[in-house]
Parts: sequence; C-alpha cells; structure tokens
Amino acid sequence: MAASAPPISPNTPPELEDNRPAKLGLWMSIALVTGGMIGSGVFLLPASLAPFGWNAVAGWGMTIAGALCLAHVIARLTAAEPGQIGPAELVARSFGPVSGFLIGFSYWVSVWAATATISIGAVSYASSFVPVLGLHPALSATGVIWLLTLVNLIGTRAAGRFQLVTTILKLLPLIVVALLIALVLGQQGSAAITPFPAEGLSWSRINQAAAITLWAMVGFEAACAASGRIANPARNVPRATVVGALLCGVIYLIVCSGIALMLPADRVAVSNAPFELFVATFWSAGPAALVGLFAAISAIGAVNGWILVQGELPYDMAQRQLIPRWFAKAARNGVPVRAVLVASILATLLVWANSSRSMAGLFTFMALLTTSVTLWLYLACTLVALKRRIAIPTALAGLAYGLWALWGAGFEASGLSVLLMLAGLPLYWIAQREQPRLT
Repeated sequence: MAASAPPISPNTPPELEDNRPAKLGLWMSIALVTGGMIGSGVFLLPASLAPFGWNAVAGWGMTIAGALCLAHVIARLTAAEPGQIGPAELVARSFGPVSGFLIGFSYWVSVWAATATISIGAVSYASSFVPVLGLHPALSATGVIWLLTLVNLIGTRAAGRFQLVTTILKLLPLIVVALLIALVLGQQGSAAITPFPAEGLSWSRINQAAAITLWAMVGFEAACAASGRIANPARNVPRATVVGALLCGVIYLIVCSGIALMLPADRVAVSNAPFELFVATFWSAGPAALVGLFAAISAIGAVNGWILVQGELPYDMAQRQLIPRWFAKAARNGVPVRAVLVASILATLLVWANSSRSMAGLFTFMALLTTSVTLWLYLACTLVALKRRIAIPTALAGLAYGLWALWGAGFEASGLSVLLMLAGLPLYWIAQREQPRLT
C-alpha cells in the first residue's frame, strides 16, 4: 500500500501557503461546470449521431448514466474532505504522490488541449459573421485564447462573471430548440419523429453512438479541479458537480435526439450546422442565423472556464509539492499567473502545431485524446472511492463505464494518453529535488 501524501508539508514556506480568498459561489460554480461542458461540440453532435437514429438515444442514456455515476463519486469524495482539494490530491492521499502526480498532470494536459481545440471551434462559428477570422484560423484562435487569458488574469470574479453570462447566453439556443421540439410534437405527435426500428436496437451501434457522446459530457469535474477558488468547497463543489452534469445531460438528450429524429437523417448528417438547419426548418431563416452566433459564444465561454481550471490545477499541485514550487506563485488578486500563462502558451503551440489539419480532423483527434486523458482521472477517482468505501455501488458502475469508454476511444488515443502522463515525470523529479531545501 502506498503511503498517503500529506495535504501540505509542515515545512511549506510562506510563499506556498494558499491563503487566497475563495470567490466563486454556488451559481458561478454551476456555471463553471455547465460552461465547460457546453462548448462547441454539442452544436455539431446531431450531425454525427443522425445515422444512428434511435441507437443514439440509447447511447445518450448510457453516457449520461455513466457520467452521473462518476459525478456522484467525485462529489462524494469532495464532500468527505474538510477543505479544498484537487484531483491530484484526491488520488495522492489514497495511492501516493506519484499516482497523484500522474493523474493530475495528465488531466492538466487534457484541459489546455481542450482550450486549444474549443478556441478553434469558436473561430469556426464566429467566422460566419466575421469572415476575416476564417482566413487565418490559427491566428484568430490564438487571439481567443489570449483575450480570455487576460480576462482570467484580471481576477477570478471577472472570469466567474464572464462565465455566468456566457453560460446563460449559450443556453438560449438550446432552450429554443427544446421549445420547438415540444411545439412540433404537440402539433404532430409521434408522426414528427422517425419510427422506432422494427428490428430493434443494435448493441454495436449503441456503443459507437455512446463513444461519440462522451466528449460532450467531459467537464463535470471542473468544480473539483478549481475547488481552491470556490467558497465553501465541501458544500458547493458536490452540488455544482452533480447539478451541472444532470442539467447538461438532460439538455443534450432532448435537443440532440430531437434534431436527429425529427429531420431526415441524410440532411442532418451532411449539415455543418444542424441546429441552424432545425431552427430554419421549423421556424425561419432569421432566428436560425443567430444560432451560429450563440454557438461561438458557447465555445468562447467554454474556453474561459477551462483557462480558469488550467491555472488552478498546476497551482494546486505545486501546493502539494507534486510539481516545482515555481508554479505556486499567485498575484495579489489570487490568480496563479505563472500557471495560467504556461498553459495558455502550450495551448497556443498546440493550435499552431495542428494548423495544417482540417477542422474536422483536428476536432475528432483532439476530442478522443482529451476524453482518453480525462478518463484516467475518472477511473482513479472510482478506485479512491472503493478504497475508502465511499459510494461503492456508483463507484463500481463508474469504474465499469470508464473502462468501457477507454476501450471505445481506441488504441491510438488511449496509448498516447499514457505517454503524456509519463512525459511529465521530470517535473515531479524536480519537485522532489526541491524537498531537502524546504527542511
């Protein structure tokens, strides 16, 4: 059994003591979760899911159930702690500092990788209103990253308010589509949707659909990752995690299934903007054009939330002496400036390194990679819960779902996620070399 890592060494120097005031309340914490989950992917998912028909509905059911199990486990683990705690510390306390570092570092990689990917999506949507953005997508995506980095550097409250506003705005097109679905069903009944297949559902097709939907559910752990900036984390983090995951899951199930089942599958499958197609079909072209604008707002809000998280993760790990204490430097307003800047630089480099890829190719690969890396955190949390005998039934269900999802992501993405975890070990070695100087 690995020795548990202490929260912070008793010899921690003053510059590593986290005395920053927590500034995000419950509603901003929920906005952080939902804002990170509802990014750019949900607005494209109906096109990917249309060929699966009713199998996609079943796939959504499996994904939402699995994500809620994992969210419940993370919420219970967080609630069991007396104060703030991040993903790395959750694992380190049960399986030792090396395990905590590997999980924390891999999750940090997934966060700034998601920042890079979603920023490109934001530019893609916004270019329909400002065409010049599409002429230089890498440069435009870099601008999105650094504009929102500046928002986060101003202060956590500024980032929180921005996140709350963009979350409200990004929910509007989803609510409009949900109301249209209800209206059409009320007028036409079951005739408005694709009939249930006479041959029944296909397990293999359900598996494929569920693998696609998982990307949209990644992010419910954001409140746990940023617990150091949340007021009363033992209370607010669990609530934000479960409420955010449930809210997003229900919205996804309704709107994505409605679009896929109420429009011809061949039209939806080839559409670059299935939400716009749905609104134009059942309402008019004017409101449909606004969907692209709201999709860009949605992606921008997601980038903002992930930039906040990408700064908190290395800051928390430096507090736990899992990475060099250089990352633990915070400005007077409490923002971990160095951690935020390093992550944004890495996200920018990732954008430019993949600037030659097609948009679809970049999204597909990065979605699978980000999902695979994040799944290691989910699996580790279920093992922590089982070891500590917390939420055992849901931990077992979450473990089974996580293993199944990791297999479904494919060997390339899952294998690369392992390599990325190991690539960070030099940082852990440097942090351990710093230990004698602290005594």
